[in-house]
Amino acid sequence: MLIANRGEIALRINRACQELGVKTVAIFSEADRESLHVRQADEAFCVGPGPVARSYLNIPNIISTALVTGCDAIHPGYGFMAENARFASICADHGIVFIGPKPEVIAAMGDKATAKRVMKEAGVATTPGTDILASVDEARKAASKIGYPVLIKATAGGGGKGMRVVERPEDLERSFHGASSEAEASFKDGRVYMEKLIRDPRHIEVQVLADEFGNVVHLGERDCSVQKPSHQKLIEEAPAPALSDKARRALHEMAIKACKHVKYSNAGTLEFLADGDNVYFMEMNTRIQVEHPVTEMVYSVDLVKEQIRIASGEKLGYAQSDLALRGHAIECRINAEDASNNFAPEAGTLTKVVFPGGPGIRVDTHVFSGAQVPPYYDSMIAKIVAFGATRDAAIARMERALRETVIEGVHTTIDECLVILATPEFRAGNYNIGFLPRLLETQAADAALAAAAVTA
Repeated sequence: MLIANRGEIALRINRACQELGVKTVAIFSEADRESLHVRQADEAFCVGPGPVARSYLNIPNIISTALVTGCDAIHPGYGFMAENARFASICADHGIVFIGPKPEVIAAMGDKATAKRVMKEAGVATTPGTDILASVDEARKAASKIGYPVLIKATAGGGGKGMRVVERPEDLERSFHGASSEAEASFKDGRVYMEKLIRDPRHIEVQVLADEFGNVVHLGERDCSVQKPSHQKLIEEAPAPALSDKARRALHEMAIKACKHVKYSNAGTLEFLADGDNVYFMEMNTRIQVEHPVTEMVYSVDLVKEQIRIASGEKLGYAQSDLALRGHAIECRINAEDASNNFAPEAGTLTKVVFPGGPGIRVDTHVFSGAQVPPYYDSMIAKIVAFGATRDAAIARMERALRETVIEGVHTTIDECLVILATPEFRAGNYNIGFLPRLLETQAADAALAAAAVTA
């Protein structure tokens, strides 16, 4: 199997393959030549220089590497080629199994605007919105009909890229072009659509697995509401706290219904906005998620191995009634970012790296003392996951693990995660997507007051 990715997810896939007895081929850019995923794979080949367009998005080089090395399959991980229907089709044209859903399903569900239309056809509740917007004039008419505030979103990709909140008509043109330009730069697809902005909902997602024989199961939900102002997630947990039984059942039922409607296969995640008991489909990620470890911890299922088995033509080895939730898990993303400077990413050499251990702690990472953090890629350098019998136990374990962690050479998000975990809102599970931006505003105000007091 060729692993068409880098960093911790490339290592995660490689480990699953090793345990299944599958030989692996890693690809790498010149900037990642010394990366751990290169060292641990059975074979490794450079596919281009550091910038992603010339390496990890270089389809001819990736396919050529797979063919030359005799690979039967390609696992795209997340990001890069993971939701690229054209890449999945090219794999099929060359007799290579793409570890994921069929190209036509990726096209339907990976494209957010199309996915919402398909979900409406399936009878799944969606937020009020539009199809692809062809122009600013079309966007103005749609916003007038929907009502401000609205959200302009890229139809491709994720991670908060290509997303703009528009509060007033006079801000629409600038936001439209800004979202489109960012989407084009990030995903080579500048198309955008619009939806009604729901004020401070919770961001809840449901993990699904489906085989090619029509069997579909869900593995519960994750709360991903702790998000930076850029809409990028920072802390996730499973199961979602403070969620009513009514909303939880609705989420699970809609996820299964949606997958059966589109004849989905492999792993996937359906993302919803929850506003009290009301839940609305937002988008689907037709791939493994960054935060998949919290689900693995509470359901004791290896999602990456399941992806490989499903792509190999195997049936799911269990029914919904066989899946039992146990305990609670929390994941903190450790990014090479300066939280005090709007989470600005940092590149550099990691002069010292020490990760935590102990019962219930999992660390997914690709970095080590002396490793380079290149400027070309996502800033996440590790994921720390804590499991406990209860949510309180998981929080306490995570706090201990974060304090054990030492990363020197760049700023990281460790301290910010500790601050979040200590807040009364997080402790009570009473938070939404506006929680972290408000906390950051409070921190900035407190810092300004402290500076003024020193000056006085």
